[in-house]
Amino acid sequence: MTETLETRRKRLRFRSWHRGTQEMDLLIGSFADAHLESFDADQLQRFEALLDVPEPVVYDWILGRQQPPSEFDHDVLRLLLAFEFKLDKR
Repeated sequence: MTETLETRRKRLRFRSWHRGTQEMDLLIGSFADAHLESFDADQLQRFEALLDVPEPVVYDWILGRQQPPSEFDHDVLRLLLAFEFKLDKR
C-alpha cells in the first residue's frame, strides 16, 4: 500500500514536533506547519531526509556553526535556514 501525500505530511508533521529537544521541536515543528502543505513529493522526501539527521548537526547548520554537506544543499534546507521562527505570545 502506498502512502498518500496527505498521510505523509501528517507523519512528517508529527516527527517534526517530536524531535527530542524542545528547541528543535519548536523550530522544526513550526517550519513544518508553515511549509509542508506546499511541498511536493520530492520536497517531502528531502525534508524527511533532514529529519533523519541528528539534532545537534541540524542545529549547527541553523546557527551557521557548520556548513551542510553538498547532499543537503537544496531548496528545503535553504527554506529552513531562512525560516523566521516567531514565538506566539498568548
